[in-house]
Amino acid sequence: MVTLFVRLAAAVATATFVAAGGASAQSEVTAPDALVKTVTLEVVDIIQKDKDIQKGDRKKVVALIEAKVLPHFNFQAMTASAVGRNWEKASAEQKARLIEEFKTLLVRTYSSALASYSSQKFDFRPLRAKPTDTDVTVNVRILQSGSEPVTIDYDMEKRPAGWKVWDVRVGGISLVSNYRTEFDNQIREGGVEGLIKTLSAKNLSQAQFQSPVAGTQKK
Repeated sequence: MVTLFVRLAAAVATATFVAAGGASAQSEVTAPDALVKTVTLEVVDIIQKDKDIQKGDRKKVVALIEAKVLPHFNFQAMTASAVGRNWEKASAEQKARLIEEFKTLLVRTYSSALASYSSQKFDFRPLRAKPTDTDVTVNVRILQSGSEPVTIDYDMEKRPAGWKVWDVRVGGISLVSNYRTEFDNQIREGGVEGLIKTLSAKNLSQAQFQSPVAGTQKK
């Protein structure tokens, strides 16, 4: 399911960010649904116009992700939720390492998806929330010719700097929950330190597999 997630949802996920400057005043915070729509279209426009990204330039793809995603996803909340009941077993240092490795894993996953983005269309659904809500779900459908729409649900929380994503669900299946099962098994076998080593090895393997030359891979 993670593969399905990255192929169909990464372009939208990478487009979610806080309004310019991270407005702190209540009246200046962009509504979460408007935020997703406006910047999704901006990112899609960048992808469609950048020939290097279309050819698979990983450096440009990663740069796009770092600019549009990393500051605006709540990676601490996502990692804690993915690690689940084992989060409290981790030391402060281990938690920091887990967050960093999980972040790297998602960046590399998104970079592969964005590099292969083609012509999906998006249907942004009306937000069902009260003005005072601080925890909402933004619904988007990905439209593809000849296929049923795929639903993307962004669970977002209002923070002092604006709205941030803490989980993404594709077809009702949670990204965080998917990783929770995998992480729980790894911790059961090797403890928290074992999970960190597994994530680190996976990230290193993916980094080595991707050639520094755009659009190519090491044999």
